[in-house]
Amino acid sequence: MIGGCPVFPANNAWNQDVSALPVHTNSANYIANINSFAGTNVSKTKLHADFGADPTYGIPFVVVPQSQPLVPITFEAYGDESDPGPYPVPNNAPVEGLGEGDSHVIVLQQGTCKLFELFAASKNAGAGWSADSGAAWDLNSNATRPIGWTSADAAGLAILPGLVRYDEVKSGDINHALRFTVQQTQKGFILPATHYASSSTDPNRPPMGLRLRLRADFDLSGYSGDSLVILTALKKYGMIVADNGSNWFISGATDSRWNDDDLNQLKKVPGTAFEVVNTGSIRQN
Repeated sequence: MIGGCPVFPANNAWNQDVSALPVHTNSANYIANINSFAGTNVSKTKLHADFGADPTYGIPFVVVPQSQPLVPITFEAYGDESDPGPYPVPNNAPVEGLGEGDSHVIVLQQGTCKLFELFAASKNAGAGWSADSGAAWDLNSNATRPIGWTSADAAGLAILPGLVRYDEVKSGDINHALRFTVQQTQKGFILPATHYASSSTDPNRPPMGLRLRLRADFDLSGYSGDSLVILTALKKYGMIVADNGSNWFISGATDSRWNDDDLNQLKKVPGTAFEVVNTGSIRQN
C-alpha cells in the first residue's frame, strides 16, 4: 500500500510469486547475451542498485491528495500512445535525475488510487508540464496498456510497482517484482509488457517484460540489511526487463535515507546467479 492505495491487485503480475515457475528453455542464452555486452568490465556482469542516498539517484515519486489540481500535459513525442491530460502533477513534483537523463515524474493520487507517470518531463513556463509520453493507471485494475503502446517506460509497464522503496525494505519484506534494465533487447515483449524498443531479431536478446529470478540455491548467508531483503525478494518475485539501459541495474525510489554501503553488497551478485522464468510467449503485436 502507498498512500492508502494498493499497488495493483494482489493477483497482478507485479505481485506474483514466481519461485515455483519453470525455468525458460532459453534462460542460459538470455543470461549470456546480457553479459556479452560487458566486454572486459566484470562489474557490468553483476547486479547494481540504481538508487542510493544521492538525490540524483533513483526514481522519485510523490503522493498527492484527491483534491490536487489538474494541469495540462503537452506530449512532444508519443502523444498518440499516451493518455491525454490533464494530470494532477504539482508544480514542484520531483523529476528523476533533477531533470537529467530519463526525467521521469511519478504521481500517485490518493482517493482515486490513480497513478500518473511521465517520461522526459519538464515543467512548462506557464501552466502544466511537457513530456515525451505519459500513462495513467488504475491501481485497482489489472488492465494493461493497449498492445503496441509505450508508457513512461519502454516496455509499456508502470514504473512505480517495480521500484525498491525504503519503507518497505525497512519493514523487512518486499512483496513485488523489481524493475531492471539491460543494455540490448529484442524486437518483442512478454505480457504484461506491451511495447518493444529494438529492431533486433536476435532470439537470445531479452524481450521487454522478460522475468528473471535469483536462483533458489544462491547462498545469501554473506548478505545483510537492506541488500538481504532485496535479494530475498528477488528469489520469490524476481525482476522484469522494463527498459534499455545499463546491464543488471535494478530501480529504486529516490530517498536520502538509503545506506550506500549496504546497497553496495549487491555488486557482489553475478548475473549468472539468475535464471529466466517462463511467464508467456514473446509477442510483437
